[in-house]
Amino acid sequence: MRKKTTILAEGLAFPEGPRWREDQLWFSDMNRGLVMTVDETGVLNTVLHVPGSPSGLGWLPDGRLLVVSMIDRRLLRLDAGGPVEVADLFDLASYHLNDMVVDDRGRAYIGNFGFDLTIPEPFSPAEIIMVEPDGTARVAAKDMAFPNGTVITPDGRTLIVAETFGRRLTAFTREEDGSLVDRRLWADVAPATPDGICLDRDDAIWVASPETAEVVRVAPGGVITDRVEVSTRPYACMLGGTDRRTLFVCTSGAGPFDGGRIEVVEVEVPGTGFP
Repeated sequence: MRKKTTILAEGLAFPEGPRWREDQLWFSDMNRGLVMTVDETGVLNTVLHVPGSPSGLGWLPDGRLLVVSMIDRRLLRLDAGGPVEVADLFDLASYHLNDMVVDDRGRAYIGNFGFDLTIPEPFSPAEIIMVEPDGTARVAAKDMAFPNGTVITPDGRTLIVAETFGRRLTAFTREEDGSLVDRRLWADVAPATPDGICLDRDDAIWVASPETAEVVRVAPGGVITDRVEVSTRPYACMLGGTDRRTLFVCTSGAGPFDGGRIEVVEVEVPGTGFP
C-alpha cells in the first residue's frame, strides 16, 4: 500500500530523533541545537538548548529526559535545575554520537557515526554504547555500519538497530544485564538507507530512508508491505497520537538549516515497544 503525508509543522532546520510522550511529539532540531515538542495541532515549543547538537531522546523511569549531545559525545539528563552530564563517552565512541533508545530500566543504547562524513573520511565501523542510569558506560556492540535508529521489543528481549551504510536491520538478544548477544540479520532493506525506525504491534518496522525519499514498512525477513511518500527526504519516524496510529516523519531539504518539517500520515497498525 502506498500513502502520502501531510505537513504538520515546518520552519525547522533538521528534525531528528522523534519520540511520542505526554500527548506530543518530542524531537531534536539538530542543526539549531534545540530539543522541541509539537502537538497534534502543529503547535511547536522549545524544551532545551543543547550547544553540542542534540540527537537521540529518551526518559528514565522517574520521567527525567535524557538527551544525546552529539559533537562533544555526552549523554545529558534534564534535571529541575537544568541539564547535567550523565556520561562522557568521548573515549568509547569513534565519532559523533547519534540516535538512542532507552529501556524501561533507564539503560540507554547510543550509536555513533564511526567517522567524519563531511570530509569525507574512508568508512570506519562504529559502536553501540550502553549507559546505565548512574553513568556507567561500556561498548555493547562493535563493527557496526553506522548504527542509527534503534528499537526494543515490548518484552525487552530484542534490540533492533538500523545499520545505515549496511542497508540492513540487525537484531540482538538482550541479556538481563543489558548485554547484546546473538547478533543476526533482521532484514536486508537495500536499496533503502535505513535511518530512524519505529516498531508496530505486528512486529513490522517502519524505516525512514533518505536516499530513496520514502518511509517503508518492513515485515520480519524483509518484505515491504507499505510505502509512504514525503515532501523531501525522511530521516526519522515515530508512531504516536492517541491511538499510536499516526506516523510522524521528520524530513529535511537539501540545506542544513532549511526545509525541516514534521509530516504525518495515518496507518493501520499501532506502535509498540521502546521508544
